[in-house]
Formats: sequence, structure tokens, C-alpha cells
Amino acid sequence: MPRLTVRKVDALREPGMYGDGDGLYLRVGPFGAKSWILRTRINGRLTAGGKPLRWEGGLGSVSLVSLAEAREAARELRKIARAGGDPGAHRNREALTFEQAARRVHSSLAPTWRNPKHSQTWLSSIENYALPEFGRKPIQDVTTADVHAALAPIWTEKHETAKRLKQRISSVFDWAKGAGHFEGENPVNGLKKALPPVKHKAKNMAALPWREVPGFFSALKERDSISALALQFIILTAGRSGEVRGARWSEIEGDIWTVPGERMKRGEVHRVPLSAAALEVLESARGLDPDFIFPSPSRGKSGQARPLSDMAFKPTLIRMGFERISVHGMRSAFRDWASESAHAEREVAEAALSHAVGNAVERAYARSDLFERRRALMEAWGSFCCGRDIKVVELVS
Repeated sequence: MPRLTVRKVDALREPGMYGDGDGLYLRVGPFGAKSWILRTRINGRLTAGGKPLRWEGGLGSVSLVSLAEAREAARELRKIARAGGDPGAHRNREALTFEQAARRVHSSLAPTWRNPKHSQTWLSSIENYALPEFGRKPIQDVTTADVHAALAPIWTEKHETAKRLKQRISSVFDWAKGAGHFEGENPVNGLKKALPPVKHKAKNMAALPWREVPGFFSALKERDSISALALQFIILTAGRSGEVRGARWSEIEGDIWTVPGERMKRGEVHRVPLSAAALEVLESARGLDPDFIFPSPSRGKSGQARPLSDMAFKPTLIRMGFERISVHGMRSAFRDWASESAHAEREVAEAALSHAVGNAVERAYARSDLFERRRALMEAWGSFCCGRDIKVVELVS
């Protein structure tokens, strides 16, 4: 049977089915409409009567799909049928753009993130760098070259941003493949040798030397503000900024502060023994708000209380002349003190910081949170911060 030609396709007027070979047909309707039809057998699948299962489906109108495009589409669907797949499901598969896929991934992941800021930066990095390059392309058509075009301009200049963007783009393709919207290898995988190596120099957050903590703490106590109280509590508990800023009165029971897992970096509940100095801070904060211990001075749109902003401490540090240090660095000061002055065992000091210690097997057997031993360490730390240094070797060994 002779194959069709472009001229013949254009000239045919008589209604009927005209074969091009390999199951591809030109269908001419009673009123002259022309469309492409594919008939093929699905390998390894039988009808209820035991006969080979066949599939027939349209490939589009001749006015929209050329002869060459129809042949290419037919070749792809025959390949799926030979593998035992369903050509119909493939044809009906939703054709997502990369942008649509990225927004779906973001929507599915957003509820799992504890930090709203992370959700915002995840999406904004995609919007700022990936979408302008290939956001409107069908995700199936996005190539390694497209991803390279988005990453290359920022790979060395904004390397941390570029690394995170690379991971986020990769996760979009992993999702699309699992959901049936993408076939083939993740295009991010082809970038390993296409982007230059970047030497990374670790930047530690500036920490206050532990010997200077009592002087700083004394000056901090002179300041009359919610942020100053919260910062005192951060120092005395060796907590993270977000854990303290979001602290609620319902989490305090006697001299124990129980931080729920959703506000902890590791996602696990963390019990904090409160020293006498930490309890004094709580007494000073009592009455500010019935819910949040350290409420923001500004209220929400509906008048409801909200926690302090993550930028609340910077003005305080600047006014005190300590703009060079970071709030997170206070944890480093505690860790150095615990090691150099208190001579605390590593496991106890790390537990106070809610750090995982040892490998997975060791952690599986070390189920204790060393609470009572941490209590002694935190009481000694509180005394040191307030200028009442005591010997603590006996208490923590």
C-alpha cells in the first residue's frame, strides 16, 4: 500500500479511510473534514474473548496536525502499545507547563513546612529564576539546557540560592514523573559537569565570647522591652529564636518548658528545664498576653496577638552596641561555656541544644533526654549569666 503524501492528503475528497502504513489512517468525513486515526495492537493484553486487544484513537485534525506530526505521534503511541501500555491514557494525560507543575508541588509541600518564610522563599526562587526561562513550556519539553540557562547566571554569584533552586527544580520533575506528567530522566541530573565547582567557605554566625555573656546579660536586663525579655530567655534556655518567639504560656508547667515538635528544628518535642533566672524572666513577662509569652507590640489585622518578629532583636543589639553578634550565636556561647568552663559531658550539652548525637543506631538506644542532668547544667548556666558563677563539674559529670 503506497504511503500518503502531503499533496495526496490535500487532494483527497472522497469519504473513507486512507492508510499511510503501520496503522496510521487519514479519515475523510462525509462533509470533507479530515483527521488522523491510529489503529494498533496492545502487546500482551487480550480481550475477554482471548483475542489481542486493539486500540483505535484520533490524533487530531489535518488542519492542526501535519502528516509528519501524525506519523511522529503514531510512532510514539505504537511504542507505548508494544510495551503493553495504554495509548489512550497517554493521549489523555494532562499536559502541564512547568509553572503549573511547580505550583502544584509547592501547594502539596507547603502544609508540611513549619516555617511560612521557607514556603515563601521556595516559591519566589522558582518565580524569579526558573519561570522566566521555561515556566510556560510543557514540562515534558523542558530540557537540561533550559535548566542550565536558569542556574548558570547565579551559580557562582548566588551559589546557595542556586543550589536550593536546583534542588527545588529537581523535586518538581520527580513529582511530575511520579504523577505521570513527565517521561525520561530528570533533566537536572545532566547538570553535574555543566556547572563549575564552587568553593564554599563556611560562615559561622557571630557569637559573643562566653566570658562576655554576664556583662552583656547585665546590660540587657537594664532594657525595658519585650524583645529584651525574649532575648534574656533565649540566652538562659539556649533556645532558638523561633522557639522562644512562639512560646506560649500553655507550654509552661512549673519549672519545665515543653516545646512542641512542630516548632522544633528536628520536629521532636523538647523539654527545657528552667533555671531560677529563667523563671524570673517569665515573671517579668506575665500579664503581657494570655497566650504568647513574648507577644509582638503590634497586633494582627483582627486585633489578635502575634509572636515577635524575627527582626525584633536587631534594633536592641544595635542600640546596645552589639550589632556584630547574632541571636543564634548565643547558643554557641552556651556550648563553649559548657565545654570550657562547666566541663559538661558532650551528650548533656548537645541535648540541651536539642542536637542529635551519634549515628542512627546510637540514637535508637539512647532514649533518655538526660533531663535531670540538663537541669543542673542550665541552673549553673543561669547563675553564670547573672554573674554568680559556681562550680558545676560535680553537677554534670
